[in-house]
Amino acid sequence: MKKFYFTVLSALVPFLGFTKDDKKGAAQVEEVKKTTEAKEEGDTKSPFTFSGYLDSYYIGNLNRPESRSNLGPYYARAFDQVSGQFQLGLVQTKMTYVNDKSEAVVDLTFGPNADLGNYGNVIGPLGSTSMALAIKQAYFTYNFSDRFSMTAGQFGTHIGYEVIDAPVNFNYSLSNLFNNGPFYHTGLKATYAFSDRASLMVGLVNNVDGLGDNNRQKGFISQLFVSPVENWNVYLNFINSNEANESVPSVAQEDAFYRVFDITTSYQITEKFLLGLNAAYGAQKGDYQGAGGPSETSTWGGVALYSNVAITDVFGIGARYENFNNQDGARALLNRLDQGTKENSFTLTGNFTLADGHVLLKPEVRIDSYPKVGGNSELQQFEDSNGNFTKNSQTTIGMAFIYAF
Repeated sequence: MKKFYFTVLSALVPFLGFTKDDKKGAAQVEEVKKTTEAKEEGDTKSPFTFSGYLDSYYIGNLNRPESRSNLGPYYARAFDQVSGQFQLGLVQTKMTYVNDKSEAVVDLTFGPNADLGNYGNVIGPLGSTSMALAIKQAYFTYNFSDRFSMTAGQFGTHIGYEVIDAPVNFNYSLSNLFNNGPFYHTGLKATYAFSDRASLMVGLVNNVDGLGDNNRQKGFISQLFVSPVENWNVYLNFINSNEANESVPSVAQEDAFYRVFDITTSYQITEKFLLGLNAAYGAQKGDYQGAGGPSETSTWGGVALYSNVAITDVFGIGARYENFNNQDGARALLNRLDQGTKENSFTLTGNFTLADGHVLLKPEVRIDSYPKVGGNSELQQFEDSNGNFTKNSQTTIGMAFIYAF
């Protein structure tokens, strides 16, 4: 969902430990400088680039759920939802045009994960949003100077550590922080780089995860980037949006806000060892998707810790621990009684980088654990081989197959 500039090198990003491709800050300044220097040196390389990837996976669930689903009742997993079958994930095609003053990006996606990534929009054959489904990003950036730029269009969110693009994340399975945060924004944002180590982005956008807006108010987004020392990046992210839906009379005048504070940080301790952290706190009032909802403010939050190690030039291993708390029931992560819940998950992922960075193989083990639902052993979070919900945890083992170009 977020932006990255490179083609073949993008496949190496997860191995090296980088995170968000939309978080530009000083990186954008450096890109402008590189483009200018290349022109001065007589580089005739085309300003057009074409890149993308495709991914598929096979995941086995040790609970052997009858439905062959990893979801539990409500969205326990973001995209790797099917067990016991080979599955297509996402196909991306990305086109960019870059010069020293501007950049244009058209980022199209197809496949099951593109459907899921169209969060918040109606999906229908030849309907009003059928073609919008394929557009993950479509924006342009104008560089007023080597420090100040503005971007207009639809762009991936700045919030969170992980992204929708499988080659960019070290882990294949996505966190609940990713799954329960915003996916993308449509609007206008401006970025000012104070130096190579600090920048500020602010912007105005439509309602959360929507191409259009559901009221006359605009959401406010911001991001402060600082790099206190070399190889340590910190992003302080924020979004506040009035999500009252004027088309629903019962809540038309309600202050149905959606608000998230988020911190993302990574430290490349050595050339081979990376530590990362993502923490978020969210609050909302009403149903921000517009179907009516609670009148009281409800909150959620979570933290995820990341550790990646490059063992050899072609193999790395990374671990993620996450705690996500939705006990107020604000987000989609609920238990079998439609009550708010919380989860702990641990993910261990290998990363083989082959064929000059084009082929990524990611073997992965993930454990999801939830509190028991009351005292009724037949109403737990996950399904067993008989189709009964008797399990409050699940362990999945699988492999992702990714080709990036």
